Amino acid sequence: MSATVADLAWIQKSENTHQAPLYAKRDIALVRGEGAYLFDTDGKRYLDAMSNYGVAALGHADPEFAAALADQLATLSTGHQSFYNDVRAAFLDELLSIAPAGLTRTFLSNSGAEGIEAALKFARAATGRPGFVALRRGYHGRTLGALAVTADTKYRAPFEPLAPAAHVAFGDAAALEAAVDETTAAVVLEPIQGEGGIHPASDEFLQAARRITRERGALLIADEIQSAFRTGAPWAITHSGVTPDLLVTAKAVANGFPIGVTLLAEAIGTALPAGAHGSTFGGNPLACRAGLVTLRAFRERGIYGKNAALGAQIVERIQNLNAPKVRAVRGRGLMIGVELKERVTPTLRALQERGVLVLPAGATTFRLLPPLIWEQQQADELLAALAETLA
Repeated sequence: MSATVADLAWIQKSENTHQAPLYAKRDIALVRGEGAYLFDTDGKRYLDAMSNYGVAALGHADPEFAAALADQLATLSTGHQSFYNDVRAAFLDELLSIAPAGLTRTFLSNSGAEGIEAALKFARAATGRPGFVALRRGYHGRTLGALAVTADTKYRAPFEPLAPAAHVAFGDAAALEAAVDETTAAVVLEPIQGEGGIHPASDEFLQAARRITRERGALLIADEIQSAFRTGAPWAITHSGVTPDLLVTAKAVANGFPIGVTLLAEAIGTALPAGAHGSTFGGNPLACRAGLVTLRAFRERGIYGKNAALGAQIVERIQNLNAPKVRAVRGRGLMIGVELKERVTPTLRALQERGVLVLPAGATTFRLLPPLIWEQQQADELLAALAETLA
Protein backbone atom coordinates (compact mmCIF):
# COMPACT_ATOMS: atom_id res chain seq x y z
CA MET A 1 0.00 0.00 0.00
CA SER A 2 1.57 3.28 -1.06
CA ALA A 3 1.57 6.14 1.42
CA THR A 4 -0.59 9.22 0.79
CA VAL A 5 -1.56 12.22 2.89
CA ALA A 6 -4.38 10.20 4.45
CA ASP A 7 -2.17 7.25 5.32
CA LEU A 8 -0.17 8.62 8.27
CA ALA A 9 -2.62 7.33 10.87
CA TRP A 10 -2.72 3.93 9.15
CA ILE A 11 1.07 3.74 9.04
CA GLN A 12 1.34 4.59 12.72
CA LYS A 13 -1.36 2.11 13.70
CA SER A 14 0.19 -0.69 11.65
CA GLU A 15 3.71 -0.22 13.01
CA ASN A 16 2.58 0.30 16.60
CA THR A 17 0.43 -2.83 16.40
CA HIS A 18 2.86 -5.16 14.67
CA GLN A 19 6.37 -4.10 15.70
CA ALA A 20 8.00 -4.92 19.01
CA PRO A 21 8.18 -1.58 20.88
CA LEU A 22 11.95 -1.23 20.64
CA TYR A 23 12.15 2.20 19.01
CA ALA A 24 11.20 5.67 20.24
CA LYS A 25 9.14 6.74 17.23
CA ARG A 26 9.03 10.27 15.92
CA ASP A 27 5.64 11.64 14.90
CA ILE A 28 6.19 11.68 11.13
CA ALA A 29 6.38 9.01 8.43
CA LEU A 30 9.10 9.44 5.83
CA VAL A 31 7.95 8.14 2.46
CA ARG A 32 10.26 9.63 -0.20
CA GLY A 33 13.77 10.94 -0.63
CA GLU A 34 15.48 13.11 -3.22
CA GLY A 35 19.13 14.04 -2.98
CA ALA A 36 19.77 15.69 0.38
CA TYR A 37 16.08 15.86 1.32
CA LEU A 38 13.34 13.63 2.74
CA PHE A 39 9.57 14.01 2.47
CA ASP A 40 6.74 12.96 4.80
CA THR A 41 3.18 11.87 4.07
CA ASP A 42 2.04 15.51 3.93
CA GLY A 43 4.70 16.32 1.35
CA LYS A 44 6.72 18.40 3.83
CA ARG A 45 10.39 18.53 2.92
CA TYR A 46 13.15 17.95 5.49
CA LEU A 47 16.86 18.64 5.18
CA ASP A 48 18.52 15.30 5.89
CA ALA A 49 21.36 15.81 8.37
CA MET A 50 21.31 12.19 9.57
CA SER A 51 21.35 9.99 6.42
CA ASN A 52 19.68 7.18 8.39
CA TYR A 53 22.47 6.97 10.97
CA GLY A 54 25.15 7.67 8.40
CA VAL A 55 24.25 5.20 5.66
CA ALA A 56 22.74 7.26 2.80
CA ALA A 57 26.12 8.65 1.77
CA LEU A 58 25.06 9.48 -1.80
CA GLY A 59 21.75 10.87 -0.62
CA HIS A 60 18.39 9.56 -1.73
CA ALA A 61 17.36 8.23 -5.14
CA ASP A 62 20.80 8.83 -6.64
CA PRO A 63 20.26 8.08 -10.37
CA GLU A 64 23.55 6.26 -10.90
CA PHE A 65 23.07 4.12 -7.80
CA ALA A 66 19.44 3.30 -8.61
CA ALA A 67 20.28 2.35 -12.21
CA ALA A 68 23.12 0.08 -11.11
CA LEU A 69 20.94 -1.79 -8.61
CA ALA A 70 18.11 -2.13 -11.12
CA ASP A 71 20.57 -3.59 -13.62
CA GLN A 72 21.94 -6.01 -11.02
CA LEU A 73 18.44 -7.10 -9.99
CA ALA A 74 17.79 -7.95 -13.60
CA THR A 75 21.09 -9.88 -13.84
CA LEU A 76 21.82 -11.75 -10.58
CA SER A 77 20.88 -10.59 -7.10
CA THR A 78 21.90 -13.45 -4.83
CA GLY A 79 24.82 -15.85 -4.81
CA HIS A 80 26.69 -17.65 -2.07
CA GLN A 81 30.38 -16.96 -1.48
CA SER A 82 31.23 -20.60 -2.14
CA PHE A 83 30.85 -19.62 -5.82
CA TYR A 84 32.99 -17.00 -7.53
CA ASN A 85 31.23 -13.86 -8.78
CA ASP A 86 32.32 -11.05 -11.09
CA VAL A 87 30.63 -8.22 -9.16
CA ARG A 88 32.04 -9.38 -5.84
CA ALA A 89 35.52 -9.48 -7.33
CA ALA A 90 35.16 -5.95 -8.72
CA PHE A 91 33.89 -4.65 -5.38
CA LEU A 92 36.79 -6.24 -3.51
CA ASP A 93 39.30 -4.75 -5.93
CA GLU A 94 37.80 -1.28 -5.44
CA LEU A 95 37.65 -1.67 -1.66
CA LEU A 96 41.17 -3.01 -1.23
CA SER A 97 42.58 -0.24 -3.42
CA ILE A 98 41.78 2.14 -0.52
CA ALA A 99 42.27 -0.24 2.43
CA PRO A 100 44.92 0.62 5.02
CA ALA A 101 48.28 -0.91 4.17
CA GLY A 102 48.51 -4.54 5.19
CA LEU A 103 44.77 -5.18 5.41
CA THR A 104 44.54 -7.46 2.41
CA ARG A 105 41.82 -9.96 3.33
CA THR A 106 38.08 -9.50 3.85
CA PHE A 107 34.99 -11.09 5.30
CA LEU A 108 31.66 -9.86 3.89
CA SER A 109 28.48 -9.89 5.96
CA ASN A 110 25.29 -7.85 6.20
CA SER A 111 25.74 -5.27 8.95
CA GLY A 112 28.17 -3.55 11.25
CA ALA A 113 27.31 -5.76 14.21
CA GLU A 114 27.98 -8.86 12.08
CA GLY A 115 31.29 -7.37 11.04
CA ILE A 116 32.24 -6.84 14.69
CA GLU A 117 31.18 -10.40 15.58
CA ALA A 118 33.48 -11.69 12.85
CA ALA A 119 36.36 -9.52 14.05
CA LEU A 120 36.00 -10.78 17.62
CA LYS A 121 35.95 -14.40 16.49
CA PHE A 122 38.95 -13.88 14.23
CA ALA A 123 40.90 -12.18 17.04
CA ARG A 124 40.25 -15.11 19.36
CA ALA A 125 41.25 -17.57 16.65
CA ALA A 126 44.46 -15.69 15.86
CA THR A 127 45.61 -15.19 19.44
CA GLY A 128 44.09 -18.11 21.34
CA ARG A 129 43.01 -15.64 24.01
CA PRO A 130 39.48 -15.09 25.36
CA GLY A 131 39.27 -11.47 26.53
CA PHE A 132 38.78 -8.01 25.06
CA VAL A 133 39.41 -4.45 26.14
CA ALA A 134 37.15 -1.65 24.92
CA LEU A 135 36.48 1.97 25.80
CA ARG A 136 33.84 3.69 27.86
CA ARG A 137 31.13 5.38 25.79
CA GLY A 138 32.03 2.95 22.98
CA TYR A 139 29.26 1.43 20.89
CA HIS A 140 29.80 -1.60 18.65
CA GLY A 141 26.38 -3.17 18.17
CA ARG A 142 23.75 -5.19 20.04
CA THR A 143 24.44 -8.80 19.13
CA LEU A 144 25.92 -10.76 22.02
CA GLY A 145 29.58 -10.47 21.07
CA ALA A 146 29.31 -6.82 20.08
CA LEU A 147 27.44 -6.13 23.32
CA ALA A 148 30.39 -7.42 25.32
CA VAL A 149 32.56 -4.58 24.00
CA THR A 150 29.77 -1.98 24.00
CA ALA A 151 30.07 0.06 27.17
CA ASP A 152 26.62 1.39 28.05
CA THR A 153 24.91 -0.70 30.72
CA LYS A 154 21.45 0.09 29.33
CA TYR A 155 22.32 -2.12 26.36
CA ARG A 156 24.36 -4.72 28.27
CA ALA A 157 22.56 -5.35 31.56
CA PRO A 158 19.50 -7.31 30.30
CA PHE A 159 21.72 -9.82 28.50
CA GLU A 160 24.60 -10.47 30.89
CA PRO A 161 26.70 -12.52 31.42
CA LEU A 162 28.58 -11.64 28.24
CA ALA A 163 32.04 -12.48 26.93
CA PRO A 164 34.85 -11.16 29.17
CA ALA A 165 35.62 -7.53 28.36
CA ALA A 166 37.13 -4.66 30.33
CA HIS A 167 36.17 -1.04 29.64
CA VAL A 168 38.62 1.78 30.27
CA ALA A 169 38.34 5.54 29.97
CA PHE A 170 38.46 6.90 26.42
CA GLY A 171 41.79 8.60 25.80
CA ASP A 172 43.51 7.23 28.92
CA ALA A 173 46.59 5.43 27.60
CA ALA A 174 47.80 4.47 31.08
CA ALA A 175 44.50 2.79 31.89
CA LEU A 176 44.58 0.98 28.58
CA GLU A 177 48.10 -0.24 29.22
CA ALA A 178 47.09 -1.53 32.65
CA ALA A 179 44.07 -3.39 31.23
CA VAL A 180 45.76 -5.26 28.37
CA ASP A 181 47.38 -8.48 29.53
CA GLU A 182 48.16 -12.03 28.43
CA THR A 183 44.42 -12.87 28.27
CA THR A 184 43.54 -10.03 25.91
CA ALA A 185 42.75 -11.06 22.35
CA ALA A 186 42.14 -7.53 21.10
CA VAL A 187 41.50 -3.90 21.92
CA VAL A 188 38.35 -2.67 20.19
CA LEU A 189 37.89 1.06 19.63
CA GLU A 190 36.20 3.69 17.47
CA PRO A 191 38.60 6.33 16.13
CA ILE A 192 35.65 8.69 16.51
CA GLN A 193 33.01 7.60 18.99
CA GLY A 194 29.60 7.98 17.37
CA GLU A 195 26.75 6.86 19.61
CA GLY A 196 28.76 8.04 22.62
CA GLY A 197 28.66 11.70 21.58
CA ILE A 198 31.10 12.25 18.66
CA HIS A 199 34.41 12.12 20.50
CA PRO A 200 37.49 11.92 18.23
CA ALA A 201 40.42 9.99 19.69
CA SER A 202 43.68 11.89 19.74
CA ASP A 203 46.52 10.76 17.51
CA GLU A 204 48.59 10.10 20.62
CA PHE A 205 45.98 7.78 22.13
CA LEU A 206 45.54 5.79 18.92
CA GLN A 207 49.31 5.48 18.57
CA ALA A 208 49.55 4.32 22.18
CA ALA A 209 46.84 1.71 21.54
CA ARG A 210 48.83 0.43 18.58
CA ARG A 211 52.04 0.23 20.63
CA ILE A 212 50.41 -1.44 23.63
CA THR A 213 48.69 -4.15 21.59
CA ARG A 214 51.87 -4.98 19.72
CA GLU A 215 53.92 -5.18 22.90
CA ARG A 216 51.36 -7.42 24.64
CA GLY A 217 50.63 -9.73 21.71
CA ALA A 218 47.04 -8.51 21.35
CA LEU A 219 45.34 -7.25 18.20
CA LEU A 220 43.87 -3.82 17.46
CA ILE A 221 40.34 -3.71 16.00
CA ALA A 222 39.17 -0.39 14.56
CA ASP A 223 35.40 0.06 14.45
CA GLU A 224 34.78 2.38 11.50
CA ILE A 225 31.17 1.38 10.99
CA GLN A 226 30.12 5.01 11.30
CA SER A 227 33.30 7.04 10.75
CA ALA A 228 34.50 5.57 7.44
CA PHE A 229 34.44 7.89 4.39
CA ARG A 230 33.29 10.93 6.43
CA THR A 231 36.52 12.55 7.61
CA GLY A 232 38.40 13.59 4.47
CA ALA A 233 39.88 10.13 3.92
CA PRO A 234 38.39 6.67 3.57
CA TRP A 235 39.37 5.74 7.15
CA ALA A 236 39.41 8.02 10.20
CA ILE A 237 42.16 6.04 11.93
CA THR A 238 44.69 6.67 9.17
CA HIS A 239 44.81 10.40 10.05
CA SER A 240 46.85 9.29 13.09
CA GLY A 241 49.26 7.17 11.07
CA VAL A 242 47.93 3.99 12.71
CA THR A 243 47.04 0.78 10.89
CA PRO A 244 44.93 -1.70 12.87
CA ASP A 245 45.03 -5.49 12.55
CA LEU A 246 41.33 -5.61 11.72
CA LEU A 247 38.94 -2.89 10.61
CA VAL A 248 35.16 -3.08 10.43
CA THR A 249 32.90 -0.88 8.33
CA ALA A 250 29.30 -0.94 7.14
CA LYS A 251 26.76 1.95 6.97
CA ALA A 252 28.04 4.23 4.17
CA VAL A 253 30.06 1.67 2.20
CA ALA A 254 27.06 0.69 0.03
CA ASN A 255 24.95 3.86 0.38
CA GLY A 256 22.60 2.21 2.84
CA PHE A 257 22.27 -1.18 1.22
CA PRO A 258 22.87 -3.77 3.98
CA ILE A 259 26.50 -4.86 3.99
CA GLY A 260 29.22 -5.39 6.55
CA VAL A 261 32.94 -5.57 5.82
CA THR A 262 35.68 -6.92 8.08
CA LEU A 263 39.17 -6.14 6.77
CA LEU A 264 41.97 -8.35 8.08
CA ALA A 265 45.74 -8.40 8.00
CA GLU A 266 47.10 -11.03 5.63
CA ALA A 267 48.43 -13.29 8.38
CA ILE A 268 45.09 -13.32 10.21
CA GLY A 269 42.99 -13.88 7.11
CA THR A 270 45.05 -16.68 5.63
CA ALA A 271 45.27 -18.58 8.92
CA LEU A 272 41.51 -19.01 9.31
CA PRO A 273 40.37 -22.55 8.54
CA ALA A 274 37.64 -23.13 5.97
CA GLY A 275 34.22 -23.07 7.63
CA ALA A 276 35.35 -21.08 10.67
CA HIS A 277 32.76 -18.41 9.86
CA GLY A 278 30.23 -17.71 7.14
CA SER A 279 27.14 -15.87 5.96
CA THR A 280 24.37 -16.95 3.58
CA PHE A 281 23.55 -13.44 2.43
CA GLY A 282 26.95 -11.80 2.92
CA GLY A 283 28.78 -10.76 -0.23
CA ASN A 284 25.74 -11.26 -2.46
CA PRO A 285 26.01 -9.69 -5.94
CA LEU A 286 23.36 -7.04 -5.27
CA ALA A 287 25.10 -5.80 -2.11
CA CYS A 288 28.47 -5.88 -3.85
CA ARG A 289 27.12 -3.88 -6.80
CA ALA A 290 25.78 -1.33 -4.33
CA GLY A 291 29.19 -1.14 -2.68
CA LEU A 292 31.02 -0.94 -5.99
CA VAL A 293 28.99 1.95 -7.37
CA THR A 294 29.19 3.79 -4.04
CA LEU A 295 32.97 3.52 -3.67
CA ARG A 296 33.48 4.54 -7.29
CA ALA A 297 31.24 7.56 -6.73
CA PHE A 298 33.28 8.59 -3.69
CA ARG A 299 36.43 8.46 -5.80
CA GLU A 300 35.13 10.00 -8.99
CA ARG A 301 33.11 12.80 -7.36
CA GLY A 302 35.91 13.96 -5.04
CA ILE A 303 33.85 13.18 -1.96
CA TYR A 304 36.69 12.94 0.56
CA GLY A 305 38.22 16.38 0.11
CA LYS A 306 34.85 18.07 -0.21
CA ASN A 307 33.37 16.67 3.00
CA ALA A 308 36.49 17.56 4.98
CA ALA A 309 36.28 21.21 3.94
CA LEU A 310 32.52 21.51 4.35
CA GLY A 311 32.59 19.82 7.75
CA ALA A 312 35.30 22.18 9.03
CA GLN A 313 33.24 25.14 7.88
CA ILE A 314 30.10 23.85 9.61
CA VAL A 315 31.96 23.33 12.90
CA GLU A 316 33.41 26.85 12.75
CA ARG A 317 30.06 28.43 11.94
CA ILE A 318 28.28 26.61 14.79
CA GLN A 319 31.01 27.75 17.18
CA ASN A 320 30.65 31.31 15.90
CA LEU A 321 26.95 31.33 16.77
CA ASN A 322 28.09 31.68 20.40
CA ALA A 323 24.81 30.04 21.33
CA PRO A 324 24.22 29.99 25.10
CA LYS A 325 22.83 26.44 24.94
CA VAL A 326 25.99 24.99 23.35
CA ARG A 327 28.71 23.49 25.54
CA ALA A 328 31.01 22.11 22.80
CA VAL A 329 31.23 21.28 19.11
CA ARG A 330 33.30 18.24 18.12
CA GLY A 331 34.02 16.12 15.09
CA ARG A 332 35.85 15.74 11.84
CA GLY A 333 34.57 16.10 8.30
CA LEU A 334 30.85 15.37 8.11
CA MET A 335 30.72 13.61 11.48
CA ILE A 336 29.90 16.37 13.95
CA GLY A 337 28.53 16.44 17.49
CA VAL A 338 27.00 19.46 19.21
CA GLU A 339 26.90 19.05 22.98
CA LEU A 340 24.29 21.14 24.78
CA LYS A 341 24.00 22.33 28.37
CA GLU A 342 20.57 20.71 28.54
CA ARG A 343 18.80 17.58 27.35
CA VAL A 344 18.77 17.27 23.60
CA THR A 345 15.20 16.10 22.88
CA PRO A 346 13.58 19.58 22.74
CA THR A 347 16.22 20.68 20.24
CA LEU A 348 15.63 17.61 18.07
CA ARG A 349 11.91 18.44 18.01
CA ALA A 350 12.47 22.11 17.31
CA LEU A 351 14.78 21.34 14.40
CA GLN A 352 12.28 18.84 13.01
CA GLU A 353 9.56 21.51 13.13
CA ARG A 354 11.89 23.75 11.13
CA GLY A 355 12.41 21.01 8.55
CA VAL A 356 15.82 19.67 9.65
CA LEU A 357 16.39 16.09 10.84
CA VAL A 358 19.33 15.38 13.15
CA LEU A 359 20.18 12.50 15.50
CA PRO A 360 20.80 12.24 19.24
CA ALA A 361 24.16 10.99 20.51
CA GLY A 362 23.56 10.60 24.20
CA ALA A 363 21.31 12.63 26.47
CA THR A 364 22.75 16.07 25.71
CA THR A 365 24.38 15.84 22.27
CA PHE A 366 22.98 15.87 18.76
CA ARG A 367 25.02 14.62 15.84
CA LEU A 368 25.21 15.60 12.20
CA LEU A 369 25.78 12.70 9.80
CA PRO A 370 24.52 14.20 6.56
CA PRO A 371 24.74 12.63 3.11
CA LEU A 372 28.20 13.20 1.69
CA ILE A 373 26.67 14.99 -1.30
CA TRP A 374 25.89 18.10 0.76
CA GLU A 375 26.86 21.41 -0.87
CA GLN A 376 27.04 24.96 0.46
CA GLN A 377 23.27 25.34 0.12
CA GLN A 378 22.58 22.56 2.60
CA ALA A 379 25.17 23.89 5.05
CA ASP A 380 23.52 27.32 4.90
CA GLU A 381 20.07 25.82 5.50
CA LEU A 382 21.37 23.90 8.51
CA LEU A 383 23.03 26.95 10.04
CA ALA A 384 19.95 29.09 9.57
CA ALA A 385 17.86 26.52 11.45
CA LEU A 386 20.47 26.13 14.19
CA ALA A 387 20.73 29.88 14.64
CA GLU A 388 16.99 30.03 15.34
CA THR A 389 16.82 26.86 17.44
CA LEU A 390 19.88 27.40 19.65
CA ALA A 391 19.35 31.13 20.29
